[in-house]
Amino acid sequence: MKHDPRRALPAVGTLLELDGVRRLLTTAPRDLVTDVVRSVIEHARQASAPAPSDDAAWVGAIEAALVQRQRSTLRRVINATGVVLHTNLGRAPLANAALDAIRVVAQGFSTLEYDVTTGARGSRHAHCTALLTELTGAEDALVVNNCAAALVLSLNTFADGREAIISRGELVEIGGSFRVPDIMAKSGAKLVEVGTTNRTHAADYRSAISQHTGAVVSVHRSNFTLEGFVASVPVRELVPIAAEADVPLLHDFGSGLLLDLSPWGLTGEPSARDAVKAGASLVMMSGDKLLGGPQAGIIVGKATMIDALRKNPLARALRVDKLTLAALEATLALYRDPARAVSAIPALSMLTAPVMSLEARAGHLVAMLSASGVSSRVARVTRTEATVGGGAFPGARIPSAAVSLEVASPELLEAKLRNGTVPVIGRIAEGKVVLDLRGVCPELDDELGALVARALA
Repeated sequence: MKHDPRRALPAVGTLLELDGVRRLLTTAPRDLVTDVVRSVIEHARQASAPAPSDDAAWVGAIEAALVQRQRSTLRRVINATGVVLHTNLGRAPLANAALDAIRVVAQGFSTLEYDVTTGARGSRHAHCTALLTELTGAEDALVVNNCAAALVLSLNTFADGREAIISRGELVEIGGSFRVPDIMAKSGAKLVEVGTTNRTHAADYRSAISQHTGAVVSVHRSNFTLEGFVASVPVRELVPIAAEADVPLLHDFGSGLLLDLSPWGLTGEPSARDAVKAGASLVMMSGDKLLGGPQAGIIVGKATMIDALRKNPLARALRVDKLTLAALEATLALYRDPARAVSAIPALSMLTAPVMSLEARAGHLVAMLSASGVSSRVARVTRTEATVGGGAFPGARIPSAAVSLEVASPELLEAKLRNGTVPVIGRIAEGKVVLDLRGVCPELDDELGALVARALA
């Protein structure tokens, strides 16, 4: 019978006595190290590749497994995908002012629900309200944990057990396979679809309104555009239709855009002030898209309706914490000076950066790689097109620049970059690994160059 070397695998206790493993016990709990040793032995037993051949190899395998076990699952990455507001990568990075605000509030106690003027209990719903009404022109505002929550809370407050009318062309699917009709159904409202996928008219809404109608809903399409033989009803034309039926018009416009980006070629997306001015009863948006703040669902609109939302028990279940409020308030304050907002809020700074500056940064990275021994045939400056991401400006293509890396196996290099000490997330295009700089903060360039050089080595 052929001898199976896996029958001779060392015992857990034997490996724990190795000098290299005993050193690990000085930096990690014994139970954790023991569990890792067991997992390494089991992997050697199950794997088709040869088991570690000597003590040093066992120590190396155990050390690598321990590092992996202790590594946080939520890690910092460098976004070189060319999608600025990348949902899978956390959407908008926060401004320094927001990070400072989080640190101040997190390191001690705060006025989260305390009124220092009266010495009595306060409300967390008071935070950010004044800034949001100032910046959008709305009467009142409320912050919940994301835009889907804002829609659910609004529908549950005004259309629970009643009908909510929406165009078929707005029943979109957003990230993670979540669909607007499914989210709406959880609110307790009964969905009533009007129009067709490509064409919906004002008469479609009017004919659907009945004594059972609780709300009219308008949802901004995310991640795609409809072109050709299409028709939709803008919010300003839905306002009188909802008013005639004495029901609220709920407008989910999503992006959270607070200033005009047309000077940088980004057009067609409504701003929050435009959405409020159009006349909807409530306007809902995200905090971590074009607004450039933390994840949050922001609702602005008529004071009486915002007050009704606050009184809904769901508002407590969907409320945000002190860190979100601190970051959001600091971000909103930057918008009082639009020029400062564009430069200080990373998402806006990235979207408006001149392509020439990106090309210069790409050239600097190529020079760094050349100095580390990377051939000029491997690393080159490339013109690319970036996208906004986050469902905003879905048809927009932004001129950008990248470092393209031509190697024998782009798949292997992409995986090495992705699995580095700080993951670098790029893309493969035309047989090359492309690292687009549109979504990379300039202060990360030197770190990015070192990570790429290490992966290529």
